[in-house]
Amino acid sequence: MRALWGETRALWDKGRALWGETSAPASPRPGWRDWALVGVLVPAAVLEGVLRPDVPSRALSLVVGVGLIPTLLWRRTKPLLMVAIAFGTLLFTQVWMLVLGGGQPGLNMMVYMLLLPYALFRWGSKREAMLGLPVILVPAVLSVPLTSTGPGDAIAGLAILFASMALGEALRFRAYARARQLEQVKLVEREQLARDLHDTVAHHVSAIAIRAQAGLAVSATDPAAAGEALRVIETEASLTLAEMRSMVRVLRRADERAGLAPLPLVADLHDLRGVGAGPAVDVEITGDVAGLAPALSTAVYRLVQESVTNARRHARHASRIEVRVAAGEQSVHLRVSDDGDAVHPRSGSSPGYGLLGMAERAGLLGGSLSAGPNPGRGWTVTAVLPRNGSAS
Repeated sequence: MRALWGETRALWDKGRALWGETSAPASPRPGWRDWALVGVLVPAAVLEGVLRPDVPSRALSLVVGVGLIPTLLWRRTKPLLMVAIAFGTLLFTQVWMLVLGGGQPGLNMMVYMLLLPYALFRWGSKREAMLGLPVILVPAVLSVPLTSTGPGDAIAGLAILFASMALGEALRFRAYARARQLEQVKLVEREQLARDLHDTVAHHVSAIAIRAQAGLAVSATDPAAAGEALRVIETEASLTLAEMRSMVRVLRRADERAGLAPLPLVADLHDLRGVGAGPAVDVEITGDVAGLAPALSTAVYRLVQESVTNARRHARHASRIEVRVAAGEQSVHLRVSDDGDAVHPRSGSSPGYGLLGMAERAGLLGGSLSAGPNPGRGWTVTAVLPRNGSAS
């Protein structure tokens, strides 16, 4: 009995979770494709209603068939309302013609209504889908006896209807899975950046502690040395505060401890030339990179490292990878370019997770990153990071 109660409670909780699931994000207003679809369907429905000789209840069929086409414009933003309007209208006309004894109105062009159940399960919430399902099925099932549809045609029609809803649910799940993957990529990049910042903060705090001990040791015999120690402590404390503010902006809490290995800096980019197989890497560094904040210098290294790894992994027939880092007074510019094939695997419609993570890191430091194919051959990644390294 207790096990049965536990299973019932679990099903109840699962049902409540589904009932409270939010809608999938959708475009706030109809796009040009929606208007183009309506622009094609309206004249097509009118032509069928006028020219087709066997249209039942011709006037009513025209009004319903053409009048429901605009529901497609808001099928993403208000799927349940559009389903209720469209299928509710069908149910009303079915009952109305049943009372009058006439044939059931309808046009072949009204197959466009399959887009509404699809949209309900694709962009609506679970609550809306559960409320809209009977609204869809009642007129669909009622039309079978009213139109004297054979069993085979009835089963095929219902199968198509359920297939449209299943397709919407499948694409909805796929969209949520991709969104979760993107969030995971961003989370991993934030955690990595937070660990890097944690290491730089630990370095500054260690310097403060050492200088404080030295100042205490010489304060009685050498006040000038003690004053110099205080000035160094002030500088280190300011840097520590800046790094901690950046870290807080990146993550509210870092759960993983920083590693013991020293953080790579811009000067370590030359080591990438001998790491891994593939195209040769040419590194050129200009400007005052020694004066960069450790967090910024490490971020530049990470971005270049990821770009070189992507080029070695994806740039087909590439023979050379150029790395250019220029440190100016206000910002640091980096550029990683390869000479691979013009058709690049990463140049598809959706960016790779590596590029998304790189863009996330650059954005957290107040900078920007872009990537794309070159006019001739190859692929280029460029980024600009402010020297203060502050997160936005």
